[in-house]
Amino acid sequence: MPKIKEIERTPNPDAMRFVLGEALTNGVTKSFEDSSQAEGDELASALFAIDHVINVYYVDKYVTVTQDGEAVWSELLRKLAPPIREAKAQTDAVEDDEVHATREVQESDDPRLVEINKMLDEQVRPYLLADGGGLKILGLDGNRLKVHYQGACGTCPTATSGTLYAIESMVKRVDPEIQVVSV
Repeated sequence: MPKIKEIERTPNPDAMRFVLGEALTNGVTKSFEDSSQAEGDELASALFAIDHVINVYYVDKYVTVTQDGEAVWSELLRKLAPPIREAKAQTDAVEDDEVHATREVQESDDPRLVEINKMLDEQVRPYLLADGGGLKILGLDGNRLKVHYQGACGTCPTATSGTLYAIESMVKRVDPEIQVVSV
């Protein structure tokens, strides 16, 4: 059973990140945007069963829970802590092949997509993870790169402005014509 070492605020006022004493997964990222996606995942299902929870994202020693903005954090945290404390380590968890990029992106022979995904892995995703979230590439349609924020980043006001602008600036080093769109 993981012990909760800390509970941290994220840049998103509707998300909190739990830092655990031991890893839940060995580097495997789990991202759930609703209870139907959480079917078969004990921890995510237990968290979605709590009123106001709209997103669950976890990897290694971090669990991020996003609420709908209607709950008082002090009350909600008391309800979230028990299922997180009771969660069993998922040492045999298998990574969702499409957690960071769709199959279409992974199988693309477009060198821009390969370079962009590598750049995001090295320069963006680690920082988003530190804030309780992640980023998935959905595809490149012409010169429009479609991305989807995960975890705390999904409903964060800064993700759709400052962070998106920073990502687009980086992507323009690969191809100045690319526009980044969050969907």
